[in-house]
Amino acid sequence: MLLSFFLPRALEQEKDVNDQFSKFRMMVCLADAFCFSKANVISISDIDCASLIYINSRSRLLKGFEYGSFSLTKTKGQRQCHQHSELVRVSVVVRKMGFTFTTMTLNLLLLIAMVATNILSLYHLSSTLQSPKSPKPPPPVPDQLLHQLHTIRATINHLTRLQNTNPTKKSTIPSDLLLYSQLSPIASSCHNHPELLHKYMTYTPFSLCPSDSDLAESLILRGCHPLPRRRCFSQTPQKPISPNSLPQNPFPSSLPDNAVVWDHYTCKSFDCINRQNPNLGFDPSRDVSKFNSYKSDLDLPINQLFQIAKAAKSVLRLGLDVGGGTGSFAAAMKVRNMTVVTTTMNVAAPNSEAVALRGLVPLHVPLQQRLPLFDGVVDLVRCGRAVNRWIPMTVLEFLLFDVDRVLRGGGYLWVDHFFSKRMDLEKVYAPLIGKLGYKKVKWAMGNKTDAGGVKNGEVFLTALLQKPVSR
Repeated sequence: MLLSFFLPRALEQEKDVNDQFSKFRMMVCLADAFCFSKANVISISDIDCASLIYINSRSRLLKGFEYGSFSLTKTKGQRQCHQHSELVRVSVVVRKMGFTFTTMTLNLLLLIAMVATNILSLYHLSSTLQSPKSPKPPPPVPDQLLHQLHTIRATINHLTRLQNTNPTKKSTIPSDLLLYSQLSPIASSCHNHPELLHKYMTYTPFSLCPSDSDLAESLILRGCHPLPRRRCFSQTPQKPISPNSLPQNPFPSSLPDNAVVWDHYTCKSFDCINRQNPNLGFDPSRDVSKFNSYKSDLDLPINQLFQIAKAAKSVLRLGLDVGGGTGSFAAAMKVRNMTVVTTTMNVAAPNSEAVALRGLVPLHVPLQQRLPLFDGVVDLVRCGRAVNRWIPMTVLEFLLFDVDRVLRGGGYLWVDHFFSKRMDLEKVYAPLIGKLGYKKVKWAMGNKTDAGGVKNGEVFLTALLQKPVSR
């Protein structure tokens, strides 16, 4: 800015000095020419009245001012200067000092500008050489998202390989799978098991479906849920049961065997299952008192549950039983006019059929999938023994927060006989449950006394937690 302000003024002043000096040199030339020429008169006009007249001779130097025009004449070898009006001799005025002062001023301004420019350059260079601040590290990518991206990438690679196969060969992808993929997206985990998926979708359309419920179960447990739809007719038992013979009581003395397709089970009757393991719930008459008795602090009788809800001025109308097996809890709540749906899987036993035979609603949903309910619609969610330490930590965390999603404000979460190692319960699972921020209505722990529990140092946890009314 200093240079831009003073430089034009200095240049303008220097130009004026140069113009005067040019006139001065022209006069010198004319004067010298007069001294050596034979012309009598040489007239010079339009000279600034402050112009310096310099007549160069071998012996003297004449300087002065004039007002108006003047002429130089030569008479008898002598040099004279005749003024048309009046010649005023004055002291020697050294105009060269003014020129020198202007030049020094310009040089000084240029020096100041150069110093200022160098200072700015050094400042900019020093600020550039300073080590820049390290940028903040980006937030970590969630493991679940990385897994999904990996799955999508694997799916794209798999489909690309299928597309680049020899066109002369017949495609190995079932035609109905290709058709359905154009109508609805297929779960990404299904593409991780193409052999099972292709086998499941290989059938004859508009005919009887293959007897492959075990194959469907394997795909669902591997995350391929929901399964693609098929255009075939589901199989029915060879000797179907009469609708009039279906149990009306949710705790019948026995369940009819001819209501189940037993092709893929080791046992071919409910009695066989009961003999192998009577605690699986396939003898409903034994479960009548299961949720009504109190043997230890780990038990929560249904009557006590309703009393707690009534004291809190809450109601229990709709519920969800996660991992409910054969539906014994839903049956006990049905007797008390409360509707409870049960999520269950047919792992080595016809759990879904048993729930339906008791007049209840089974949901064929694995634990790792989103609960098929809308937000805030149920009053109670119970997590049975299917929810335990064998579930991966991340899956369990997502499950608990999905339970929070479907529970209404003021609803209850009942963790029933959750088992884990004592140290894990105190350091891992209790803090995980605490993340929900629920009120602890009941929190009881007890030793798991069977062989596996004693060997592994396992304990049970029964907890009743109430969701805040509002957040």
